[in-house]
Amino acid sequence: MAALHARARSLSTAGDLSPRHRPAPAELAALQRLVERLANTYPYHDAHYVGQVLKPPHPVAWAAYATAMLLNPNNHALDGGPATAEMEREAVAALSGMLGFEHALGHLAASGTIANLEALWIARQVRPGEAVLSAASAHYTHARMCSVLGLAHETLPVDQRGALDLEALEARLRRGGVGTVVATLGTTGLGALDPVSEIVGLCRTHGCRVHVDAAYGGFFALLADGRRPGVDPEPFRALATVDSIVVDPHKHGLQPYGCGCVLFADAAIARHYAHDSPYAYFTSRDLHLGEISLECSRAGAAAAALWTTLQALPPTREGLGAHLTGGRQAALDVASALRGSGRVGLAAEPELDIVCSFALRPTATEVTAASEAAFDSLAAAGWHAAKLAVDARWLAERHPGIEPDAETVTTLRCALMKPAHLTVAPALAAALVAHLAPAAPPSATSDPGPRGA
Repeated sequence: MAALHARARSLSTAGDLSPRHRPAPAELAALQRLVERLANTYPYHDAHYVGQVLKPPHPVAWAAYATAMLLNPNNHALDGGPATAEMEREAVAALSGMLGFEHALGHLAASGTIANLEALWIARQVRPGEAVLSAASAHYTHARMCSVLGLAHETLPVDQRGALDLEALEARLRRGGVGTVVATLGTTGLGALDPVSEIVGLCRTHGCRVHVDAAYGGFFALLADGRRPGVDPEPFRALATVDSIVVDPHKHGLQPYGCGCVLFADAAIARHYAHDSPYAYFTSRDLHLGEISLECSRAGAAAAALWTTLQALPPTREGLGAHLTGGRQAALDVASALRGSGRVGLAAEPELDIVCSFALRPTATEVTAASEAAFDSLAAAGWHAAKLAVDARWLAERHPGIEPDAETVTTLRCALMKPAHLTVAPALAAALVAHLAPAAPPSATSDPGPRGA
C-alpha cells in the first residue's frame, strides 16, 4: 500500500494538462483515503492469485488510457473523438484479422456483456420470434440478455469435455423454431472450446445463425497454429464462417476494464442500428461509430489504449501471443502434475489456461467438503483460487469412482492468465495436492481416471 500511496500522489499532479495544476490539500487527503480503502483488495497482480479472470493491464495500455483521458474523448460521433475513433476502427480491424474474420463490421463496447447484448439484439432483429440456444457451460449473460430482449432462450447439455453437446443440438434443431445458436470459445468455468465447425455445419443445415462468444478465449487464436504450447486450431479456423463474434480485450488483450468488442460478418446489419441525431452526425458522410452501436457515449481512451497496445505488441504469437504462452504452458504443467498425484482429479483437461481440480473422494458431498476446506486453507497460505460448481452426474461420468449424492459438486478453479504463472506452476500443483488431499483416501488409488479426456 505504501507504493500505491506514493504512486497516487505522483499521479495527482499529472491529471490535468495545465502546467500550473497543483492538487489541493483536500484532493490529496481524498487520495489518501482512497488508498486506505483499496487495501481491501486481493493481490490480483501476484502470481499466487489464480482466482477470478482478472489479468492486470499492460503498462503501455495503462499509460495510453491515462494519456487519452487527459482529453477525455467520446467515441460516439467523430467530432467527439476523431483521433480515437480512427484508432478504434484500426484496432477493431486488427482483432478481426486475428480471428480470421476479415472485413467485419464492429466496434468496441463497455464489456463482453454489452457486446453479447448487441449480438443477441441483432439476432432478434434478423430472426424475430425464434429461440436462442446455448450450452449449460455458456456464460449466464446469454440467458439474461435474452430476457432483456424478450427472446426465448434454451439451454442445452454439455458433453464430457464440458462443451456444447452436438447430439443434443442436432435433436433440438430438428424440432425447428431456432434462430441463433451461441457457441463458446473458452467457457469461463472450464475453459472449454465448443466445436464451432460442427456447430456451423448443423446450423447451416437447419437454417440457423451462429454467434460465437469468444470473450474469454478469442485471443488464443494467436496460439492456434499447431506449435507448442498451443490450443486446438480447428474451432478457431471455423470463425471465418460464423455470423458474429464477441471478444474481450480486457481479458487476454491486456486492457483495462472495460473493453469488449463485437464483430459482424455482414456489414449490412448496420441498417438495424439506423437512427438520427439532430446534433451528432454532421462531420462525415461515413458511418460514425455511434451509428453502429447501441451505446452512445463510449470512452475514446479505451480505443487509444487498445490501439497503442497493438502497436507495441502486434496480434501475433511472438507479440501479444507471448503473453498467453506462459499461462497455457502453466496450465498444462499443473494438470500433468495433478494427474500424476493419484490424489487429485481434473474436472476436465485444460483446453486454454484454466485448470479445475478436486480431491478424489468417494462421494460428491465429500469432494465438495474437501474443496471448501482447501479454498480457505490455500488462501491462508497465500494462494487465491476460485470455486466452480459442476453437475455431479457429469463429473461422475468422467470419474466413475465418485457417487453423485448431490446435484452439484464444488471444485477448485485456477485461471493461469499471467506469464508469471509458469514460474509458480510446480508450487501451485504441490499446494493443490497438499490442501485438497492431505492424505490419500483408499478410493483415490482405485480411481480409473477421467473418461473422455
